[in-house]
Amino acid sequence: MAALKMTISCFVFLQVLSCLLSSFAPTNAQGLKVGFYDKLCPKAELIVKKSIFEAMKKDLTLGAPLLRMFFHDCFVRGCEGSVLLDLKNKKDEKNAIPNLFLRGFEIIDDAKAALEKECPGIVSCSDVLALVARDAMVALNGPSWEVETGRRDGLVTNINEALSNLPSPFNNISSLITQFNSKGLNKKDLVVLSGGHTIGNGHCPQITNRLYNFTGKGDSDPSLDTEYAASLRKICKPTDTTTALEMDPGSFKTFDESYFKLVSQRRGLFQSDAALLDNQKTKSYLLNQMKSDRSTFFKDFGVSMVKMGRIGVLTGKAGQIRKNCRMVNK
Repeated sequence: MAALKMTISCFVFLQVLSCLLSSFAPTNAQGLKVGFYDKLCPKAELIVKKSIFEAMKKDLTLGAPLLRMFFHDCFVRGCEGSVLLDLKNKKDEKNAIPNLFLRGFEIIDDAKAALEKECPGIVSCSDVLALVARDAMVALNGPSWEVETGRRDGLVTNINEALSNLPSPFNNISSLITQFNSKGLNKKDLVVLSGGHTIGNGHCPQITNRLYNFTGKGDSDPSLDTEYAASLRKICKPTDTTTALEMDPGSFKTFDESYFKLVSQRRGLFQSDAALLDNQKTKSYLLNQMKSDRSTFFKDFGVSMVKMGRIGVLTGKAGQIRKNCRMVNK
């Protein structure tokens, strides 16, 4: 009998311990879960998907900036929609230099308007951003993943915070690792999320120093393939501030593994791309993705996107559910 009581006691203890441990898992602790709106607004994800697919059908190049919008939101104040806010004095995140080439904000507005019509005051703008990032990749025949929802929206946007928190295309590997670590992301997340550069454009100001004055002596970046540098110099003159460049030439509208091949050939557009070869772990992952039979990029991208989507989220009674993504509720 004593042994039976002890067995029962141990079983109860283990059950309680299991519950306690599960309550500290990142998803539960932050209040996020897949299917958060299943009862509150059952058509929420379908509405967002329809809105994005219609927009992408007209312009596939929207995929990259919509993906980047979520990334740029999460790295500043967490994934709480601050990148969407407009301030009259223009001191908002949108007007920070790293965000000047973001576009597609009207797509977010359209999706949010459709959601407000279906279920007013239920779905947050920050969750719309998370869903849009996934659906835009699916529209490009890229990876899909289950998006955790349940975020609430922040009330503050600050141009200086965007400048200080967003990784720069000029960063070296040490700076990149430090910045990603500060957000709870590791070296694998760094190289996987950098793989998002397989779609979209960069712009001449982001590479001018690599082409014309890398060390202040009128030289080019030695880590950049010389033939590629010469072709870029034909496109980007030293004073060019607007010309767009395909980050993954010939494949910039297709989500695939070709970015990793380019970087391995020293043809990554940014210094931050080339930097991935300067760490053994990021380099090893990068080289493995070039082997079609060993590539795990699509699966890994979804995992890292979910992980990034947990950064600094507001849940419960924190923040608010904005009616208009561009302004806080009055």
